[in-house]
Amino acid sequence: MKRFWLAVKAWRELGYESVGLYALYRFGLRSGHYRRMTPDAPRQTILPLSSLDFQPLFPLPDAQKLAEVVGKAGLAQLRAEADEIVGGQVRLFGGDPVPLQLSPPGPIFHWTEYELGRRSTGVEDVKFLWEPARFSWAFTLCRAYHLTGDERYPASFWQYVETFLDANPPYRGPHWISAQEVALRLMAFVFALQVFSRSAHTTANRSERLRRAIAEHAGRIPLTLVYARSQNNNHLLSEAAGVYTAALALPGYPVSDRWRELGWRWFQRGLQAQITEDGAYSQHSANYHRLMLQLGLWVACLARSRGQLYPESSAKRLAASTRWLLSILDSETGRAPNLGPNDGAYILPLAGSGFHDYRPVAQAAAAVFRDQYPIGDGPWDEMVYWLNEEPERKPDSSQQDAHHLEENAAEVSSPLVLRQPSQNSWAYLRAARFTSRPGHADQLHLDLWWRGLNVAQDAGTYLYNAAPPWDNALAQAQVHNTLTVGGLDQMTRAGKFLYLDWAQAFIPAEADYTDLFSIPEDILERRVAWHDGYRRLGAAHWRSAAHTRSGEWVVDDALLPISGLSAGAEVFQACLHWLLPDWPWELATTSGEPGYSLHLSSPLGQVRLDLSSPAPSRLQVARAGENIYGEGAVSPTWGWCSPTYGVKIPALSVRLHMRAELPIRATTRWIFT
Repeated sequence: MKRFWLAVKAWRELGYESVGLYALYRFGLRSGHYRRMTPDAPRQTILPLSSLDFQPLFPLPDAQKLAEVVGKAGLAQLRAEADEIVGGQVRLFGGDPVPLQLSPPGPIFHWTEYELGRRSTGVEDVKFLWEPARFSWAFTLCRAYHLTGDERYPASFWQYVETFLDANPPYRGPHWISAQEVALRLMAFVFALQVFSRSAHTTANRSERLRRAIAEHAGRIPLTLVYARSQNNNHLLSEAAGVYTAALALPGYPVSDRWRELGWRWFQRGLQAQITEDGAYSQHSANYHRLMLQLGLWVACLARSRGQLYPESSAKRLAASTRWLLSILDSETGRAPNLGPNDGAYILPLAGSGFHDYRPVAQAAAAVFRDQYPIGDGPWDEMVYWLNEEPERKPDSSQQDAHHLEENAAEVSSPLVLRQPSQNSWAYLRAARFTSRPGHADQLHLDLWWRGLNVAQDAGTYLYNAAPPWDNALAQAQVHNTLTVGGLDQMTRAGKFLYLDWAQAFIPAEADYTDLFSIPEDILERRVAWHDGYRRLGAAHWRSAAHTRSGEWVVDDALLPISGLSAGAEVFQACLHWLLPDWPWELATTSGEPGYSLHLSSPLGQVRLDLSSPAPSRLQVARAGENIYGEGAVSPTWGWCSPTYGVKIPALSVRLHMRAELPIRATTRWIFT
């Protein structure tokens, strides 16, 4: 009965269309339809070679201008990264170098066998198998070749392509399971084929083989587009972009017109359905937001080559989404909060500033979708030159330039972001109104930054596919910087990637909280929100975040009864959590009401965290899944931070446990010196 009611909830919350499309996809698998349409031995169709003629899709940037943007240090770094790839090493998800493996382990079978669970991919987490086969590293070889002319880079690319095509024939093996993976690989093939076209290593036979592979990859996508439509997320955008790319690259192919229409139509529908009017992305993830903008830039670049422009509705959504991303960037580092699911995707690495730097995409998107350059000159501008046909700044755009985002904060301000320029500190308060399925239970999470350091941080993701407890465990509320009640999540977790009973956040009018929180005497700015994730208990979590002229941050939390609902038990157990970097620390008690003062030594100065509550309370600190202060059970997932997919590093998990009748209040003060 529990599974039945969960299914009913899923049907209601995800929407009939989404659930119905997914059921249709499963029917196509189980009926054998997809297998019949993608036979193990593809039917050989005799086509004139002209049907595979390749059409260059974008103007290559001037190498001399690009070298000036990259700079000597940037070029040296680029060559080092390209040389790593030549040597058989690749950095997956922006991590450390690992061997570049393009052949799946063991024998291979038709892709539907893996989807139906009849065959194993041979690895615990298929993402580590898929990521190198996206060929995102090929963009690094292309950039290095365009600037240096070093023939080792195209030579290595062609060797790797031949290895992949030999080991992964069409529709066989785990690399053909996901049409999104197929689409992203196709885009890398098209880019590399154009950039390496002048190389002596790009022989006629190699070029023809890769053009055929592009056609075979594109042919895989429309068949299961129904799955991407059911997800209505980056899968749909990626697959639509992939088939649109193939249509323009192979204009003489018999079905290219259909591919072009199909890709353009679903890409526009995806943009308009997945981006809200204020620019937030439906997957509630900073990294997926960046991926969406990269796809938007790619398609815009290709469409411009044939005189096609985005419809106004799509253009407005992309402009708004660019503004949204700019609003949450750290001005010192270009990093963003590790918000929501982070699978380590960086599909178009067309600048050398690294995986964690969001400035290349933010600057390129601002140039293309907002006709602005809000971040100022820097190596991140390389992406602008690759994806914008006219990257020169207009005379009147100089007023938009800024080396720090604070200098134009008004232009990119957000109702949930507070900035304190005097301390070079800022905060992001997470408050979402879900219209699509949440990725993380992170309502009222607070991210706090100081001098480029992410002081109060999001734990990230780590792994999607692993044995418990690491099966997407960092999605839970208890590892976010928020308040939890009775050890419960904010929503009902119905699967590894599925939350039901969505917690909704609200931004109240000032009159609704005037008497709720004390007001610091020297307050400069404040944000207040509340969410109803504990409505089943008759309680609501309210949070106020403010900064003061003296440089302090004050965060007030209140667990309050919801009017008209029973609060259930008389006594509640609440837990206020903060995830901090793994810095040296010491603890002292505070004067006044019961509280604690945590003193941390950061690389740039002292950080003091004061926690207090009028309710009976106790402090607990965990690190790397082990208790290091206080008493109480510890989950192995506590005290970890995952900066990118597959990587976890120790962190300090600080928990203030409170037990009292409602209302329960707590105050956190941050002091930087």
